[in-house]
Amino acid sequence: MAHTRAAREAFLRGEHLNSTPHAAAEKLIGNHANHVPAMKSEHKAENGNGTAKETFKEKLQEKIQERNSKLKKEGTNGDSAAATPAPAMTTANTVRLIEGYVGFANLPDQVYRKAVKRGFEFSLMVVGESGLGKSTFINSLFLTDIYNEKNPGPSLRVKKTLKVETTSSLLVEKGVNLKLTIVDTPGFGDFVDNTNCWQPIIDCIEQRYNEYLNEESKVSRKTIPDYRIHCCLYFIAPTGHGLKPLDVEFMKKLHDKVNIIPVIAKADTMTPEEIREFKRTILNEIRQNKIQIYEFPDCDDEEENKVNKQLKEKVPFAIVGSNCIMEVNGKQVRGRQYPWGVVDIENMQHCDFLALRTMLIRRHMHDLKDVTHNVHYENFRYRKLLASVSSDKGKTAPNNEAGSSERPISIDFGDRNPLQQLQEEREEHERRLKKMEQEMEQVFEMKVKEKELKLRESEQDLEKRRLALMSTLDQQEKETEEKRKQFEDEKRVWEEQQDELRRRSLETQDKKKEKKKLF
Repeated sequence: MAHTRAAREAFLRGEHLNSTPHAAAEKLIGNHANHVPAMKSEHKAENGNGTAKETFKEKLQEKIQERNSKLKKEGTNGDSAAATPAPAMTTANTVRLIEGYVGFANLPDQVYRKAVKRGFEFSLMVVGESGLGKSTFINSLFLTDIYNEKNPGPSLRVKKTLKVETTSSLLVEKGVNLKLTIVDTPGFGDFVDNTNCWQPIIDCIEQRYNEYLNEESKVSRKTIPDYRIHCCLYFIAPTGHGLKPLDVEFMKKLHDKVNIIPVIAKADTMTPEEIREFKRTILNEIRQNKIQIYEFPDCDDEEENKVNKQLKEKVPFAIVGSNCIMEVNGKQVRGRQYPWGVVDIENMQHCDFLALRTMLIRRHMHDLKDVTHNVHYENFRYRKLLASVSSDKGKTAPNNEAGSSERPISIDFGDRNPLQQLQEEREEHERRLKKMEQEMEQVFEMKVKEKELKLRESEQDLEKRRLALMSTLDQQEKETEEKRKQFEDEKRVWEEQQDELRRRSLETQDKKKEKKKLF
């Protein structure tokens, strides 16, 4: 490349004017040719292929000779020939022989290294009545004691109030950092009067959305900490009788603000048949109340869709949590000891804990964050901006005194603010859809009428053909009956004739016998 750069600089300084145009072009292409074979020869030498190097040199020399012959033909005068080396240099530079490994396939590795260096954030909310094993489940989920003696779970604390509490932990696995935020709601559903017991939870979720919106609206927003609630695990008591009114009302209030995943707690208190029936009852009540729970994303990979289908069949997940590690058949497992045996929480035949962990952490953690950002947060942001625009438009200056030339001052966002424009576009789109729907209905009715007319005509034609065939059949039956009668008459006549002949023959024989007797 150094030779090529030197030749190019010499060309720009005008040194080629002292020589012939053909010599300048030969010098420029020759320098490039001397460098390119060297690079190629080094590359081929590493692969141990000397024949390929010689072949490349021969091909390059042929290209140089073709370029020189072309320059000689075009260089008829000094002025025009002096300007020809620049196109020759450009053409020579545009020839690229891409061989081997370039390296842009490493872009995913760069993204991976950057993501690992930055780390990940995930906020998980657990909601349910006290004593359903929420703290034990969190410890089992991440294989660590997030709640311990120094930091006991909310259900083990003396003071229980309906207050949202947050616990943050930094988890490290194979060099990947996860800043985990656990949001617990001690005291939920533990009171006699549980009216509006979900309001502190809604306030917590919207407060975190509001904080993220404020950080996003600042001038400097290089790194925005994400403390939004990405998933809400709602623990359902294993009653076996369906959802309680509190469960239904809570999920109806929060299903459009956060990803809700229903969980059946303490599934080891029920038999497999009871769990299956309980799951069907819960899903039916969720559909009847039009509650939107987290939906698994559709993937192009068939294997991924198969796994998602298996996980979807487990919803709501029937789980069992345990902080005890015991040895079963020479293997250390987390489980619960009973007189009849051991419940292994990571055994799919015992509970759905492993399926929930696979869905929540290994496969769909990033999708939960995407749905939170693209759906729930955007809905909150839209409502917030719409409310702020409406309130700003309502603010005007005090009424002017009589004779004053000043007018009331109002905050103006232009002739049409973006939200109003979006609403108008949506209404226009709906009107257009209605118009298209009416036109399609008219076309459909016309086609239906045409089809009915054709069917009626075809029916009439078929009826005419049927009548004609029936009349033909009747005529044929009459002819057949006449022929039958004629045949019977002829048969009777023939039989009479045969009888007469037989009688005459007998009389003749009798006469002959009488004559013989006389003689």
